[in-house]
Amino acid sequence: MKNRKSAAAAKIAAMLTMIIFSGMLFTACGDSGAQGGTAPASENGAVSGETTAALLEDAEILNFIPPVKGEKIAVISVRDYGDIKIKLFPEAAQAGVDNFVGLAEMNYYDELIFHRIIPDFMIQGGDPRGDGKGGSSLWGGKFDGGIPEGLYHFSGAVAYANSEGPTTNGSQFYIVNSPERFIYSGSYYDEDGNIQYVENFFEQIGYNCPANIREMYREKGGTPHLDGGYTVFGQVFEGMDIVRSISGVETGDNDKPLTQVVMDTVRIVEYEG
Repeated sequence: MKNRKSAAAAKIAAMLTMIIFSGMLFTACGDSGAQGGTAPASENGAVSGETTAALLEDAEILNFIPPVKGEKIAVISVRDYGDIKIKLFPEAAQAGVDNFVGLAEMNYYDELIFHRIIPDFMIQGGDPRGDGKGGSSLWGGKFDGGIPEGLYHFSGAVAYANSEGPTTNGSQFYIVNSPERFIYSGSYYDEDGNIQYVENFFEQIGYNCPANIREMYREKGGTPHLDGGYTVFGQVFEGMDIVRSISGVETGDNDKPLTQVVMDTVRIVEYEG
């Protein structure tokens, strides 16, 4: 029993180390002059330090509000896999949605690949160069998408990769892909193959947040340590099975798939209900 506890403690320590270095895992391979983005870094802009009275109140969560008939949604058609359907949030993330919609309507994303895939974490695409160093916004160069209120990094969230915060968004985006009831780096498997959760995970990453957000992360999974650092602008509402299938491909250097995963088209259409 003692050895098992020691092993579990070691796994937790390794897990927390992974959080610190997750930026290295999820950073696009760009130089300082590239228009490419980095996917989420380890630092988060979430409230930390002493808990305030406001943190005890439930916060608004927009991610899982379903689309209504007639509103614009994004449909990513992935070759040999199927369609990923995304609800967009223009009221919360106007610049981010405008950029994505504008690029999609220009056919900018058609035939591009998901160039970086990390199982149980994310899939990243939207770079014309296909190496994480390229891409630009609808307006040319980078743009500031801000940190939209009410949108979080639950599994299925869609956000922009950036190089130095949300003022450096371009065309690259990622889809969070942690399994349900799995918080990235917030759980581990014991020697018997059973999943174990780190109960004080949020405290250990310095993320004080309302209880309803914590419960939603525990229910849906996600990457809470990325909140506050990236512009979330959409949420997959249909096709997470496609995202999870893509996440299982074999990868090589820089987490690039050995077999290309191609976005045939990215279309903006009216939701038919």
